[in-house]
Amino acid sequence: MKLRLFLSIAMLACPAMAAAQCLLCAQQGSSAAVSTRSTATPLHVEVETQLDMGRVAVGAMGGEVEIDPASGARRLRGDVVDLGGFSLTGVVTVRGEPGAEVRVILPATIELEGGGGRRARVDGLATDLSAAPRLGPDGRLQFRFGGRLQVAAAGDGDYRGRIPVTVEYQ
Repeated sequence: MKLRLFLSIAMLACPAMAAAQCLLCAQQGSSAAVSTRSTATPLHVEVETQLDMGRVAVGAMGGEVEIDPASGARRLRGDVVDLGGFSLTGVVTVRGEPGAEVRVILPATIELEGGGGRRARVDGLATDLSAAPRLGPDGRLQFRFGGRLQVAAAGDGDYRGRIPVTVEYQ
């Protein structure tokens, strides 16, 4: 059984003095947090590369596919076999006020859909950012992120999902 995994990324940023909550969450009726930082430069987020877990075959016992954000290395655990192809960390560029400290918030878990009611889960999303990331002197910060895909003995197909990311000034 083969399983091609591809994660479509939805990157959402908040401008300064505006909602810091992602738009996907706001659609569900939750109220948005407001940043207290006073700046005229709004944040701009651009997806350079989408997270792609690659192609794998999953056996009856299921397993995990993990992408390390720092090295880009892919690790397979359990009853999962590599079918080749590329796996990629997600790469994001943030632009805003030079030297400003920012906070990047990733969700704890993402549900993927594979068609026909099939699902998979990504958790352990992490970045290669330091504990207190700052935009550079040019107002730019680039980071990579990865995560761990939990796959059960599901049918083959393309599994897709959106990863809402909140970026805000500290």
